Amino acid sequence: MTNKDNLIRPALFRHLVIIIYDLLLLFSILLLATFIIVALNNGTAIGPGNPFYIAYLFIVSFIFYGWFWTHGGQTLGMRSWKVTLYSQTGQVISWRQAMLRFAISIVACLALGIGIWWQYCGKKNQSWPDQASGTYLHYSKDSKTKPMTRLS
Repeated sequence: MTNKDNLIRPALFRHLVIIIYDLLLLFSILLLATFIIVALNNGTAIGPGNPFYIAYLFIVSFIFYGWFWTHGGQTLGMRSWKVTLYSQTGQVISWRQAMLRFAISIVACLALGIGIWWQYCGKKNQSWPDQASGTYLHYSKDSKTKPMTRLS
């Protein structure tokens, strides 16, 4: 946990690289999730625009981010670039906060990324997902990479 007085927001480049890194991992997981669904569908392709498939991919994406955020506050991209997600209450990120952050992140990105860029020009230096979920990102140049456990 960090003192909010010593908060260091990740720089724009660092934030973008984390997003790209995590998206590459997420796309790999979505590919595996799609393989599983097609295999369970007797090898038949899923029809385009299938709402159940789209919902399934959103659920898999949420579980990917939610798991990392609630188990240590770092995705693999965040861990590599020494950025941690903290709750403003000082507690571990809850699944409710993770769900709010995930949902608002989608809205923030669909709005041409304005909700994400907001942290660099808004008064409180918080993105829309930060504000909605009661969380904040912190960069620590001195942090040591924690060893990965089986489930973190």
